Amino acid sequence: MAGWEIRLVGSMEVRRDGVPVPIPAAKQRVLIAALALTAGAPVTVERLIACLWDERPPSGARNTVKNYVLRLRRIVAADAGPGVLVSSPAGYRLEVDPDVVDVLRFRSLVRTARSAEPEQAEALLDQALVLWRGEPLADVPSDVLHREVVPGLVELRLAALQQRIDLDLVHGRHAERIAELVELSTVHPLRERFWAQLMLAFHRSGRAGEALAAYRKANTILAEELGINPGPQLQALHHAILTDDPGLAGGAGRAATMPAQPAPASVPSARQAIPRQLPPASVHFVGRTRELGFLDTQLATTKNTSIIVISAIAGMAGIGKTALALHWAHHNTHQFPDGQLYINLRGYHPTTQPIAAPDALRTFLTALGVPGPSIPTDPDERVALYRTRMADRTMLVILDNARDAAQVRPLLPGASGCVVIATSRDQLAGLIALDGATPLGLELLTHDKARELLARRLGEDRVADEPAAADDLIRSCARLPLALNIAAARAALHPTQPLAALAEELRDTHRRLDVLTTGDTTADVRAVFSWSCRTLEPGTARIFRFLGLHRGPELSLLAIASLTGDGPTTTRNALDELARAHLVTEPTPGRYTLHDLLRAYATEEVHTHHNEAETQTALKRLLDFYTHTAGHAEELMNTARTAIPIKFGPPAPGVHPQALGTAQDASAWLDSEHPNLLAAQEVAVSHAWHLSVWQLAWSLNTVQLWWGDRSGRLAAWQAAMEASGHLPGPTARIHAHRHLGSAYVDLERDNEALEHLNQALTLAERHHDLDQQARIQLMLYRTRLGQRDYRQALEHAARGRDLHLSTGQPTGEGRYLTAMGHALAKLGEFDAARACGEAALALERSLDDLPGQTIRAATLDDLGYILHRTGHHRQAIERHQEALGLLADIDHYVYAAGVFDNLGHPYAALGDRERASTTWHRALELYRQNGQDEAADRVQRQLDTLGRPGS
Repeated sequence: MAGWEIRLVGSMEVRRDGVPVPIPAAKQRVLIAALALTAGAPVTVERLIACLWDERPPSGARNTVKNYVLRLRRIVAADAGPGVLVSSPAGYRLEVDPDVVDVLRFRSLVRTARSAEPEQAEALLDQALVLWRGEPLADVPSDVLHREVVPGLVELRLAALQQRIDLDLVHGRHAERIAELVELSTVHPLRERFWAQLMLAFHRSGRAGEALAAYRKANTILAEELGINPGPQLQALHHAILTDDPGLAGGAGRAATMPAQPAPASVPSARQAIPRQLPPASVHFVGRTRELGFLDTQLATTKNTSIIVISAIAGMAGIGKTALALHWAHHNTHQFPDGQLYINLRGYHPTTQPIAAPDALRTFLTALGVPGPSIPTDPDERVALYRTRMADRTMLVILDNARDAAQVRPLLPGASGCVVIATSRDQLAGLIALDGATPLGLELLTHDKARELLARRLGEDRVADEPAAADDLIRSCARLPLALNIAAARAALHPTQPLAALAEELRDTHRRLDVLTTGDTTADVRAVFSWSCRTLEPGTARIFRFLGLHRGPELSLLAIASLTGDGPTTTRNALDELARAHLVTEPTPGRYTLHDLLRAYATEEVHTHHNEAETQTALKRLLDFYTHTAGHAEELMNTARTAIPIKFGPPAPGVHPQALGTAQDASAWLDSEHPNLLAAQEVAVSHAWHLSVWQLAWSLNTVQLWWGDRSGRLAAWQAAMEASGHLPGPTARIHAHRHLGSAYVDLERDNEALEHLNQALTLAERHHDLDQQARIQLMLYRTRLGQRDYRQALEHAARGRDLHLSTGQPTGEGRYLTAMGHALAKLGEFDAARACGEAALALERSLDDLPGQTIRAATLDDLGYILHRTGHHRQAIERHQEALGLLADIDHYVYAAGVFDNLGHPYAALGDRERASTTWHRALELYRQNGQDEAADRVQRQLDTLGRPGS
């Protein structure tokens, strides 16, 4: 990728020879970032799915990833060649030099600077820091990347800044750094290193008073924000400045070291109490390799820097937060020779209030050997005594099941060397923002780890004997550890019962939560979920319940606002509360989803708390949101298409249709909402809302054609066909028969196609609908073309043209001329075919909308085919490439496959085997992706022939 730059530090920028390459689609930015961060190493599809959708990938995520890769490949291949974005068995690989990606260059420069000589280190750090343009991945909407990559980069930048400032202080540049250090200590007031550097710079600049003032300010901030005193090194520097220690004198080449930490004050000789409060760890713990490694890293960081590290382990109920904390703690007790403290703060207990911080402190002080009468009654004095007792100790403190940051903060020791792990269903954002907590979110177990958990509980043989049933159990439990453990417990209590029997019970979604219980409320999925919901505001709880009505993979903010009838602002505030409680997740900004078992719980709750009229009204609002927005999207994308023959009425009160400005906006919206639109049509079918069923099929038709969703298009129009029988007039039935016939043509089911097309034609003739008759003739042309009856296909195309001309419509003739030209070419009448194609192209030059581009692409492709067959191979290549340029704008995968297929032939005829091979491999990939196996097999045979010597 010579001449390319990929900038991820700040808003994403992709440049080719200094010229920006626009990447407007959010998912494309995520994909580029995930691939670029690996520096040429393959990224698995599973990793890309995680980066794109976090824990809630849509159905068919792997195919969607392929589609995204194809779009990205079109962006980069035009300039960089087809080998830039490479597919392999291990995944996808972006062939880049590390220096092309600013993040990789930044890391490399900082890493090299650590071991370099001072002058070289300065130059390297300057090169690294100049790359920093803002928050990394600022406009890349991936929770996974922001969680796993960004914090480390931010920390690395601060460390680089500290090292660069240290070098300046070594070389006597004290005054030059003061302004920057004032800003850094203001922006990062809890980082004592910046305060120390500022104090030293002031002192060496002859401004000792300001150095002492800086210390007082740091002391105040640390006391107010954290309730702690400055660390020993900062205190020692303060003392050295007060006494004008000669060791602080600066100058070029003079080391800018802090004074050594003073020896600890003497302690009583009596043996201090060593508490060992950890509850037993689970013997069935599995997986969590990444999370355990993260905690190990935090522990190492604590030892190297002598600071408190708080890992706020947050996640939904039942995901295994406590199990992870205890498993790690038991394996690291030797790291904490002064003991381990543990308390369940009962932040989400069903019957008792959360434990107040003063009460938790009493428990801890007792464990630390403080007699009951000596424990202060004043809460602040109790905190002070606790931190005094923790001073100079190396201890682990586990604060389990915390309600919020306010409950945790007084329990933080002030001593270096202590590690605190807080678990909560809340995100504990306050700890992260103000107390330096490092967040660690938990994901669901992988399928393999879920199977391992079942095997540990039930034995390898029992799981191996019924692999399909085990897989069903894992799916029904949605890979949630609590649910898997309950299911395993039920199976263990009935050792002679087949796993398939339990799997069958769990398969019933209406009874699933009834099965996932043991009679103990702490081991009951429904009960555990209810504890989280009891903490919600009433309006937020209502919105959570209504989310149970939706059957699609995820919902946008405006869709949820329409479902509930609330305003967007009210809905956003409620969703933020639900996200903090881990009752919803936000896989991409502005889109929300529920874990499958939480969805089942919400569904129960909505039918418990709301009557049928309320739920029906909510569903109708959601359906109105989708039908109106999709109808508008279709109009934007397909201005040449006949206006929808059955008009939309006004949306119901409380519905907030999505505003769409351009055809590209419409395409992106339909792309992201496609699974939801299919789910909405299913809801409309189940409630006999016939008009909505038909309108959704109409609105989905264009994108399903372009994206090759043949089975989805067939299902949509089958539903619309049934609905049309309940709608007045013939129009809905004519369109339904025609589109259903077209769907069968795409699936090469000719008999069914002809049946519906002939019914459509009969109805259109009976009601004198010339436009529909013309369009039906075009579908009959396609049917005969597939049967290789080219003469009959030509007659249908010509008849369609005559009918179209009789309607007096100013545009549209070109598609009939293109069809005639294609049939003539298949009949070997190339001169006549070329004349039809050129005439069609002249008519289509004015068609600038996306469907118009499709029509022009088809005409150009046909002209390329004709030119190749008549020996004009270079002209043929130009026509095919022009067609591909048009199709690249609209993601028409189905047609693009055929154009790549056709393009390979003139390359092969010219002896350009390399380009022929590359082009046919693209066609092969698209055919496979679109499920066109017969065409794919044919292209594979072409490639095999191309590779033979002498061919």
